[in-house]
Amino acid sequence: MGAQPGAGGRAQRSLRAQAGGLRQGGRHRRGLPGGDRRRPNRRRHARRGDDRRGVPEDGRGDGRAGRGFRHDGPPLEPGIAGEVETYQAAWAAARSAAAGAAREWASRTGDELAGAIAEGAAADRSAESFDPAYERVAGLLLAGRSADDVGAGEEHRLLRATLRDFAARRITPRAQQIHRQDGDIPADVISGIAGLGLFGLSIPEQYGGTLADRPDHVAMLIGTEEMAAGSLAVGGSLMTRPEILVRALLSAGTEEQKRRWLPGIASGELLVAVAVSEPDFGSDVAALQCRATSQPDGSWLVNGAKLWCTFAGRAHLVMLLCRTGGEPGHRGLSVFVAEKPSRLGHDFEHRIDSGGVLRGHAIPTLGYRGLHTFELVFEDYRLPGSALVGEQGRGFYLQMESFATGRLQTAARAVGVMQAALRDTLAYTAQRRVFGRPVAEHELARAMLGRMGVRLHASRQLSFAAARLHDQGGGQVEASLAKLYASRMAEYVTRDAMQLFGGMGYGEETDVSRYFVDARVLAIFEGAEEVLALRVIGRSLEKAGDEMRKR
Repeated sequence: MGAQPGAGGRAQRSLRAQAGGLRQGGRHRRGLPGGDRRRPNRRRHARRGDDRRGVPEDGRGDGRAGRGFRHDGPPLEPGIAGEVETYQAAWAAARSAAAGAAREWASRTGDELAGAIAEGAAADRSAESFDPAYERVAGLLLAGRSADDVGAGEEHRLLRATLRDFAARRITPRAQQIHRQDGDIPADVISGIAGLGLFGLSIPEQYGGTLADRPDHVAMLIGTEEMAAGSLAVGGSLMTRPEILVRALLSAGTEEQKRRWLPGIASGELLVAVAVSEPDFGSDVAALQCRATSQPDGSWLVNGAKLWCTFAGRAHLVMLLCRTGGEPGHRGLSVFVAEKPSRLGHDFEHRIDSGGVLRGHAIPTLGYRGLHTFELVFEDYRLPGSALVGEQGRGFYLQMESFATGRLQTAARAVGVMQAALRDTLAYTAQRRVFGRPVAEHELARAMLGRMGVRLHASRQLSFAAARLHDQGGGQVEASLAKLYASRMAEYVTRDAMQLFGGMGYGEETDVSRYFVDARVLAIFEGAEEVLALRVIGRSLEKAGDEMRKR
């Protein structure tokens, strides 16, 4: 797909050439900047090693703590603790990491607004926190200041400006109609995102993508933020669809598979969905039951059901995680790629000449509309032998390798939704008059606006810090911290936006009602909030405590 008109030809060429090789800021070699590490008294609550019933401790499946994770508080004491204490410890770590990331950003840039945000983040310890720093943040934002590009390099600024312009022209004007009608994503939005190179951010240039010699996950997050600010589903989640399959192909695919699928994914000619969850198994990935049975001719017959498969109707390629062996748990899972025709609408059926059928039915959802999220049923659905990616029985690991990136992208999607909510609320409260003056001139409203800004930018800086660690091959636990924190903050920020809009915020005519219902899904997918807190972050805190006691 070519460059899109109106976005600036020169900017587009720069984006294509540089999107995979951009860099921003310094790196934290020993972990996220430390904050106030307040610690509930927690003890060990489960056996050590990978969680073979689902999510591995650091998202990789190798049982090691993520590179760069650091716990600055007293050692966590061993023993047996309840899940509530572990959950609280994980949230204390997430808030501390966010405050630390904001503080490092403010120190590095010396910016007045960044400093006020960092001060507010350090004081934000509960849903209803208030601090004098919030009013300072609100004052600067209402005066027209923006912190979106504070500390960013020139190429990241150009990237954000280009994508913001595209979202404002192509996505935002149509987002509410698609949401209210639960309609399909327009083809020109898909081709436009492809033309910007966003489907190919993780695909090397040799396969038609925009990834150069070194990764730049901050660039990926900027792209995700700006698309999600236009619409979580139509923009932010659309561009992230290929990520899990791309990483599986690059890690374990044959050269033939890479050349068959990656160029089409990068160009947007091949759209992607991922089918993992099942009616009885969500985060418990290792317990999946949908089965692929090998046949004498080398093909596979797939039988079973999948649930919550986003974009399955429109997709040409469905990454499918199936049980292929007799072993229970993670060792019996394999990854396949099912090729199918793209279909619009809420229902589809695909019968193949070699036998079998795949049926899909879209599940009505509160928000996150446009992509459509499907229940899939496979009945003797035949796949060729070449559909298997990697070795038989290695599917669990291929799936888990992409979780850190997926969680970073979810944090960025949350930031994008918050960005849109804050933008609209600043504009509305500046002109809407209550009791003889604009809403934004009332003390409580200003404090709420400032708190929204603090939570938005603390989430962004936490995800950026984790992204830089991920560039170096680490950041597994930090990605989970960013996802946990940003997803919850998006719920708080969009709620405050709706509240400040008053009755208009509850009406579907305003976009803030969509932001509110869209934000709710963020804490559920890509690792449910409770799973991340208990099985990823909590266990890593415990390991950090063990390491400190051994010194």
